[in-house]
Amino acid sequence: MMPKFFSFTLLIILISSSSCFGINPQNVHPSSKHFHDIHSESPTVALKSSVLINQHKEKFLNFNQFNHVTVHGARRSRHTTINVDNFGAKADGQTDDSQAFRNAWDMACNSSKKSIFLVPKHKTYYIRRINFTGPCKSSMKVEIKGTIKAFSELYEDTERFWIKFQKLRNFEVRGGGTIDGNGEIWWKNSCKIKKSSAMTFENCMNLKVNNLHIQNSQQMHLIFEDCVNVKASNLKVTAPETSPNTDGIHVTKTQNIEITSSDIKTGDDCISIVNGSKNIRITNIVCGPGHGISIGSLGEDHSENYVSDVLVDGVMLSGTKNGVRIKTWQGGSGCARNIIFKNIEMDNVFNPIIIDQNYCDQDESCQEQKSAVQVMDVVYNNIRGTSASEVAIKLDCSDTVPCKRIVLDDVNLSRQGEGEVKANCSNIIGFDSLGTYVFPRCPNFSN
Repeated sequence: MMPKFFSFTLLIILISSSSCFGINPQNVHPSSKHFHDIHSESPTVALKSSVLINQHKEKFLNFNQFNHVTVHGARRSRHTTINVDNFGAKADGQTDDSQAFRNAWDMACNSSKKSIFLVPKHKTYYIRRINFTGPCKSSMKVEIKGTIKAFSELYEDTERFWIKFQKLRNFEVRGGGTIDGNGEIWWKNSCKIKKSSAMTFENCMNLKVNNLHIQNSQQMHLIFEDCVNVKASNLKVTAPETSPNTDGIHVTKTQNIEITSSDIKTGDDCISIVNGSKNIRITNIVCGPGHGISIGSLGEDHSENYVSDVLVDGVMLSGTKNGVRIKTWQGGSGCARNIIFKNIEMDNVFNPIIIDQNYCDQDESCQEQKSAVQVMDVVYNNIRGTSASEVAIKLDCSDTVPCKRIVLDDVNLSRQGEGEVKANCSNIIGFDSLGTYVFPRCPNFSN
């Protein structure tokens, strides 16, 4: 008879080579025409066998040289600088400078010369909703050195954005300045009115966003939607812990994205990854307060959702309501697959490790459903620290669509202060807790 350990190893090797998108590729970015094969060999994340994980803990990823985004262009000295002040921006704390920003953008975007759109330092510019739309005639950079701030006013927002960059290629936003959503008035009316997100990048390719402070968003702070080849780095995202739905960085329908070297403190997920996203690398992140790092929610309202090939490596979570989380609604379909959480430190974190296939956002129990988003091929490695909750590991998988091939390796979680911790695990096919130290251990699972 084939040993159980070898059988599990063989299963991992045979099945982990494809992503969710390989199962149903037509569901990737169904509304987007520009998602073509941009690499001769697309980056993939493959879960290795248990043996290889144990022997090569620093080589979980088979990202095949993740494409670090290069924004093409000449040296800065050859760029034409377009300063918003030259188009009538006042920065006087009361004037609406939106039109000056639009005029400056039109000049920069339509220039045949490479341009820098400049927001000068030591000034605060108030603007209302604005959409910086391409494509532009040449490569562009936006340098935000000062502060851009929203007016403190409520309005019914069907567009759901405040600042948007759209349909741009080989594009960079940087500068060390601040984007301030001035969202307090919105938080007080959280359930009464549709809110904007502070900064959205939609349908962009070869994009860099770095060295910015984004704060006090009306709702989500930074969204990447329908983008390809993104590097987001050295970002600071802040909002009060009590501010509702103020996710730090939200990734949707986006491929090949690296988020690194950033500090996120918000009232919701530090980073959230939802449908249509693939090849995601998250490294060197400080998170908390907030709701941790989440894949999902997926499958709401019986939707078909896919996320695959995700690496979360080198994260410090402090005082968050969740640690690393995968959450799906009952009744959905699709899958979340090829996901690695490694080198993660928890400090007083509720629910440090959680898979929730029965996610429900209401007080009473949600109705039982017969379908679910499949969760499979997930590795947790070198995760340690303290739990604020008694249940430190919760793998609550679906009765009808169980989790498949979940690996815990080198996990050590203890209770913050006094008390013990435990693990609750259910409905897992192909569970492996490797020979290294794992605490707390799952007392029961389907193997």
